[in-house]
Amino acid sequence: MSAARSPIHDEDVYRYLLEVSSRETDVMARLRAATAPRPEAEMQIGPDQAQFMALLVRLMGARRCIEIGTYTGYSALAVAQALPDDGELVACDISRTFTDVGEPFWREAGVAHRIRLKIQPALQTLDELALAESGRRGFDFAFIDADKPNYFAYFEKLLILIRPGGLIAVDNTLGLSRTPVIRMTSENAQAIREFNRHVHRDPRVEIAMLPVGEGLTLLRVVT
Repeated sequence: MSAARSPIHDEDVYRYLLEVSSRETDVMARLRAATAPRPEAEMQIGPDQAQFMALLVRLMGARRCIEIGTYTGYSALAVAQALPDDGELVACDISRTFTDVGEPFWREAGVAHRIRLKIQPALQTLDELALAESGRRGFDFAFIDADKPNYFAYFEKLLILIRPGGLIAVDNTLGLSRTPVIRMTSENAQAIREFNRHVHRDPRVEIAMLPVGEGLTLLRVVT
């Protein structure tokens, strides 16, 4: 379970990183263990990235968050635990099979009431949220970790929902399946590279790309 997701850090460095910094809770560790045997378990973020995202949410004082790509719910659990008791995370996924793994752990952690799970295409959920918000832009934080060709579409719709000063975190911007995207020719890698080039020059956001996990890009909404 300690294998590095990063295409940058080797196993020894990653093991040391966890040894001196990880404060993963027991319930989160058990959810990660429950996910590990699955054939697509590489879709789950690592404990270092989950801890970092939770810290960002706390630093921002975020109350309303969106997650695009929930998988078995590890990242959702991390974010939900960082929210105030009346906070909300809208968690978007298309697979009840995946999310059913995580829901018991959400309940055990006492945060299930903070997670509003939407099992349908995320673009549909974002359109529904935009209609309900009526231009209010009431969300503080979003995490994108879903189908790579739709990253740009997710980003554009989130700009309608995230408040100025809010944050969009984007996963896999440096690597996929522990391979750097600059060394890949797949459709997913190409989509990531195009997305990276776009947000690099987009004046609507401030940007920082971090070598966390398989690359985590932070986009602060400025307009």
